[in-house]
Amino acid sequence: MIKTLTIDIGGSGIKALVLDEQGEPLGERDRIKTPQPATPDAVMAVITQLASQQGDFDRVSVGFPGVVRQGIIYTAVNLHPDWHAYDLAQQLTARLGKPVRVANDADLQGMGAISGKGVEMVITLGTGFGTALFTDGHLVANLEFGHQRFRKGQTYEEQLGRAALKSVGPTVWNNRLLKAIAALSHGFNYDRLYLGGGEVKQIEVELPENVTIVSNVLGLIGGIKLWA
Repeated sequence: MIKTLTIDIGGSGIKALVLDEQGEPLGERDRIKTPQPATPDAVMAVITQLASQQGDFDRVSVGFPGVVRQGIIYTAVNLHPDWHAYDLAQQLTARLGKPVRVANDADLQGMGAISGKGVEMVITLGTGFGTALFTDGHLVANLEFGHQRFRKGQTYEEQLGRAALKSVGPTVWNNRLLKAIAALSHGFNYDRLYLGGGEVKQIEVELPENVTIVSNVLGLIGGIKLWA
């Protein structure tokens, strides 16, 4: 049996879980707070610790909060500038001695959540505002749409990230979320929208029928799809 260690790097926490070939967990999820500052060296040390706690594995999947191309990091708005042009796949392969594949964290959340039918969009609500878009199960692009202008001169992330939630409170934040859902629905005409991430627990409003809240653990379970 091939075992896949999946890592989810977030602005507030780094999570790890080992999956079997069907994407089923083989143990319990581990979580360690994201180090501050979240430099590559500091985060790599945490990943190494998590890997040792998870036991045996044959390969590694990583979800990273930024633009990723062929295992190389191009943006890391909520971590540290030193991530720019950092070859995370290569560096982690050298450190763990196992093959590594890296993708955007919202993309992995989507891979774990979607049905594979029609146009499906994923939003992750956490430190930032992650987005992913799929058509018939195929990833369209590494969107990073959270950094696009939303309203009042601010981006989706500036209006709906964790800092905004703490600043304006849950009532205003929830109203903003409904406005964002309406805007994204008109812009992408998706069949279904999935909401994940650590702050979905703050959702208090009634959502449209085609919007579903999903477990944050899907950001780890989706890692198996990188090896499909």
